Amino acid sequence: MAVAQKIGLDKYRNIGIMAHIDAGKTTCTERILYYTGKTHKIGEVHEGAAEMDWMEQEKERGITITSAATTCFWKDHHIQIIDTPGHVDFTAEVERSLRVLDSAIGVFCGVAGVQPQSETVWRQADRYGVPRMIFVNKMDRIGADFYAVVADLRDRLDANAVPIAIPVGVEDSFAGVIDLITMRERLDNPDDRGMTLLDREIRSDLKEQADKWRVNLLEAISDYDDDIAERFLEGEEIDPATLRKAIHRGIIEGKIFPTTCGTAFKDKGVHFLLDTIVDYLPSPLEIPPIKGFDLNDEAKELERRSDIKDPFSALAFKIMTDPHVGKLSFLRVYSGKMARGDSVLNVSSGKKERVGRLLRMHANTREQIDEAQAGDIVACVGLSVSTGDTLCEEAKPIRLESMTFPEPVIKVAVEPKTKADQEKMSIALQRLAEEDPTFRVETDHETNQTLISGMGELHLEIIVDRLLREFKVQAGVGKPQVAYRETIRNRVENIETKYIKQTGGRGQYGHVICNFAPGEPGTGYIFKNKITGGRIPKEYIPSVEKGIEEAMVGGILAGYPFNDLEVELTDGSFHDVDSSEMAFKIAGSMCFKAGTKKARPYLLEPVFAVEVECPESSMGDVIGDLNARRGKVLGMHERGKSRIVKAHVPLSEMFGYSTDLRSKTQGRATYSMEFHSYEEVPATISEKIVKKINEG
Repeated sequence: MAVAQKIGLDKYRNIGIMAHIDAGKTTCTERILYYTGKTHKIGEVHEGAAEMDWMEQEKERGITITSAATTCFWKDHHIQIIDTPGHVDFTAEVERSLRVLDSAIGVFCGVAGVQPQSETVWRQADRYGVPRMIFVNKMDRIGADFYAVVADLRDRLDANAVPIAIPVGVEDSFAGVIDLITMRERLDNPDDRGMTLLDREIRSDLKEQADKWRVNLLEAISDYDDDIAERFLEGEEIDPATLRKAIHRGIIEGKIFPTTCGTAFKDKGVHFLLDTIVDYLPSPLEIPPIKGFDLNDEAKELERRSDIKDPFSALAFKIMTDPHVGKLSFLRVYSGKMARGDSVLNVSSGKKERVGRLLRMHANTREQIDEAQAGDIVACVGLSVSTGDTLCEEAKPIRLESMTFPEPVIKVAVEPKTKADQEKMSIALQRLAEEDPTFRVETDHETNQTLISGMGELHLEIIVDRLLREFKVQAGVGKPQVAYRETIRNRVENIETKYIKQTGGRGQYGHVICNFAPGEPGTGYIFKNKITGGRIPKEYIPSVEKGIEEAMVGGILAGYPFNDLEVELTDGSFHDVDSSEMAFKIAGSMCFKAGTKKARPYLLEPVFAVEVECPESSMGDVIGDLNARRGKVLGMHERGKSRIVKAHVPLSEMFGYSTDLRSKTQGRATYSMEFHSYEEVPATISEKIVKKINEG
């Protein structure tokens, strides 16, 4: 049995590291692994040698694509870390990691502060109520300003960022931090790359600053802790142990986000960060019990505590194809325990699964273990599960809340080069779709092309790269296409459709009358049954709903899926002999087509929030170019010596933007973009799209 199992649950820490692309998450994780003795050589991202970026594509591009899990030990504590991607195209990786973690560390750049994707992941963590700490990285960079970042966090994220340490020095002279709990300098020892901390008196020129931020910390704690408020007002000295306990409680309750700083690349501030992980972040025992539903009564809510004595429950949050062992299912065990050879129930499929090998993961290497218990994050070989499936004890079933993922916004056609590649490609695409819930594969029945959909150009680029390298499939790739949607402008009522077919024997009869109305953005499909007096028997009503739902997939203008539609089934009739579920399904489908044609249908396109950072001299060119791309410029502000331009731009106009931006700014500008909303396509462009599709 692995050593980790002997450590009590109170000493477990399940943490995620999340941030904007290039804020230094992976470098930070690499230092943590080095200090905890998990690795003996520090891997650098820019050299393609980071332990946690193990995929070939990650090494080449210097970015994180897939969330990697690892386990390490610090001061008798068992720390399980998930290093998540920062790029918006891989936001699902962050989403599913946050779902199963007990706490997270938000890494922010000491120069750039809050950036678009860090804002997105912060909101995701808000949604799941994940307790967080903040690490302001890159304090050695020119223009780094810890206090400006703290103000930015409070302003843009509405986060109660409370420094528990402040920097000693800045830029080249950054040496470590002042711990505001003990009021001592904690400097990273340059002789051993920060493996030990030098504990010193606060230097005289920083004493006033330290006193000011110590008061700020005590005031923040006083807002939710009456005992400390009383002692603070009476001028009493508060001991470090009492303060740590109060901060720990504040994190769990989401009252404060303790903030510290450092430069992971220069080995400073990370040792102190590790100490704070152990001191302040919650163990699985301190997280509220996980909620789920009774299988026999979906309205009945059940709870499972992080306790080895509770019935076993776990959530499969990630699937990975491993060339050596096959399909790996990553599980977060919430309650009870499971051992190799155990039989568990897969709630989603209703089938029993046998637990094969259990592995503790370290990026893409692994250690075999005999059992997993509440609080563990492990990988299992041999399970037939999908992302979001619940595994539980058969005698005490529970369905844990699953995960929702955004819809893809971009698609490309892939063509295998040879007949042999055709079969290899379909197997490879199926495996990739199992791994990634935001990646979809479909066949265009008119052209017989295979279409793959994803969250952005980079997402699909990586998928195609993996097809070629990992699965050895030779394939050609078409131009990216935008995933448009269709919807209606007006409400229409009393749309009547009869489906009658006589074919000698038993005929077909379905008669429905429906109202159609545009739904609120993001509401999807809402079906309301308003049939009274048994005008249509109850057993046929789900068929009408399904018929409309299936017809929505192909739209009516240009074959794009329908969005945000409210349907009311108000009347109809049936035939004792000829009516059937199929007849009402077809009647529903016909009614949808007839109704939406009258309700002024129109096209929607994905619009992205774009943020460009450029020198002042290029700002005019950047704004002009965004306007030419049908962009709405929302505003501009300064960040250090750079200018930030924010805009909303249709995705269809952003293909190839990185190349154009480089040439317009002599390579000095950077940009990031993330999905914002679906908006109406202008009439002239809509006409061209519809004409092109219909002409084939």
